[in-house]
Amino acid sequence: MAENLPHQMLPRANHDELAGQQFVQAMKMHVSSKITVGNHKVYEHTARQAFEKKHGRPPNTRHEVRRLMEQQPYHQMWGSLMRLGQELMWDTVIESVDRQLEDLIARATPKHRLGSLDLDPTLHQPRYLAAVDQHGQPGSYYTDTCRDDVRAGAVLDRGASIYHFGAAGGAGMEGRGRTLVQFLWEKYPDLSPSAILDIGCSVGASTLPLARYFPDAEVHAIDTAAPLLRYAHGRAEALGVRVRYAQQNGENLNFEDESLDLVVSLVVLHETSTKALPKIMSECYRVLRPGGVVAHLEVPVRYADMPNLMEQVLRDWQTYYNDEPFWGRVCETDMVAALAQAGFAKVYEGYQKQTLDPRRDGEGFTTVPDSRPGRWYVATGTKA
Repeated sequence: MAENLPHQMLPRANHDELAGQQFVQAMKMHVSSKITVGNHKVYEHTARQAFEKKHGRPPNTRHEVRRLMEQQPYHQMWGSLMRLGQELMWDTVIESVDRQLEDLIARATPKHRLGSLDLDPTLHQPRYLAAVDQHGQPGSYYTDTCRDDVRAGAVLDRGASIYHFGAAGGAGMEGRGRTLVQFLWEKYPDLSPSAILDIGCSVGASTLPLARYFPDAEVHAIDTAAPLLRYAHGRAEALGVRVRYAQQNGENLNFEDESLDLVVSLVVLHETSTKALPKIMSECYRVLRPGGVVAHLEVPVRYADMPNLMEQVLRDWQTYYNDEPFWGRVCETDMVAALAQAGFAKVYEGYQKQTLDPRRDGEGFTTVPDSRPGRWYVATGTKA
């Protein structure tokens, strides 16, 4: 069984590995589409009624509902299946990556480079990253298992395809970057940056649409994890895109004051912390040139816009059981206020649909439908 891979850095799966990954994908899809909805029925017909009988009122917060549902066998079963699917996803991918790790490392170090890679072995991982294995990925993103390691990046790139039901792996992971580019095209049509920074670039997938849409810009992408950056660099080279990757912490950027025209993050802030977020916002302001734009694309969950408490609890599962402890806090953070406090003017927040492929033509965009339409939350600001 052969696969048609979107780029040469993506780990290849043999027959048995692919069968295992497809099983996990089908299992996760079944849980998501068929089992998750049962939580609402259990809450409405059993848990909520019992709570009202005992307290004389309905639950007032998602935290009350979560504690209530944690006692329900159905919810326990659902949560166990959700966690099992996550662990099986990593297990099936890790087995495949380890089998071909030496080859992946060789592929990630091309002889002729378009971009660059600058690693800092003295950089310490912030506690919010070192304390947990993000998304349950064993060893997290930053663990080196050998010299020139790309293991964590390869595992994440391949695992994303399973997590997003086959729509986001490989080149498909660029969907978030495409969405942000589409947003910038619509809201800032005259934006023509000469220097761009992507904070928390991971395997670099979201960075590439920015580099393609702004081909004359110098594109920088940073992360704290060396294995991700090595993989991201090899990935970009394999796809023929020039990006300057560097190992940095978004709380303390190694860029001169007012040296960048566009600073972005894509689904990164929920991986940080209460203390880190305002520092990142302040650094974005410091390095941005007057008239420049900052744009943060995040998970499309805002609890203030979601009156159904049970739905909040289901979304908040990431916070308590998927090693994303800051997820819930970001979903209730006022991003407009955070940007304004950092000094940004003309602050905006809203949702953006993921529908177009960000390649310029004579009209602006080619209208190529995305393989996984959806919406993302975007918060932006400009520097006066």
